[in-house]
Amino acid sequence: MKWRIHPEGRPLALGAALAATALAGLGFKRAAQGAALASLAAAYFFRDPERQPPWAQAAVVSPADGEVIVVRQEPEPLWVGGPAWRIGIFMSIFDVHINRAPIAAQVMHIRHQPGEFVPANRADALARNERRAYCLQREDGQRALVIQVAGLVARRTVPLVQPGETVTRGQRLGLIRFGSRVEVFLPAAARPLVAQGHRVRAGETPIAWWA
Repeated sequence: MKWRIHPEGRPLALGAALAATALAGLGFKRAAQGAALASLAAAYFFRDPERQPPWAQAAVVSPADGEVIVVRQEPEPLWVGGPAWRIGIFMSIFDVHINRAPIAAQVMHIRHQPGEFVPANRADALARNERRAYCLQREDGQRALVIQVAGLVARRTVPLVQPGETVTRGQRLGLIRFGSRVEVFLPAAARPLVAQGHRVRAGETPIAWWA
């Protein structure tokens, strides 16, 4: 699999690598080994593999790598407008943390909401934690919502798009630094294709069918 290090992680990986080189030159072998491991860990965490969405345009792809922890209907009156399918995905520190657009759409709004940093796998994390929401609108006017939720370790969400941009399915939408979760809200007309406990891959795994 071909992948790169995302620009957000390059300073960390490069800085640790340079520190390892300097420490080794000064004779601090163990410290140099620790810095080298830190460089490799940063490169691994910020890996940014290429992904290929499925051919069917009605297939909503996962916005994140990780484990599905929520699939249920609930109201989303703000942007989706009415009953919606909520699909929540928990990302461990070992998952790829690049988040991707689940549908082809225009980015209508991006809203950052300050909050707490309780563990991201808790049921109340979406309501309590710091988060960043992306309102996505299809050509037919229907809307979906993607929410990056910070966690106990993940305390920074990074947008990679701006309001007004048009995104394709699987396009990089943002990233979260260290373990956290991503929530998707889809209109009730969508049909979920995943269940709690399923493992998914951002930009590739169909999580719903929305014709």
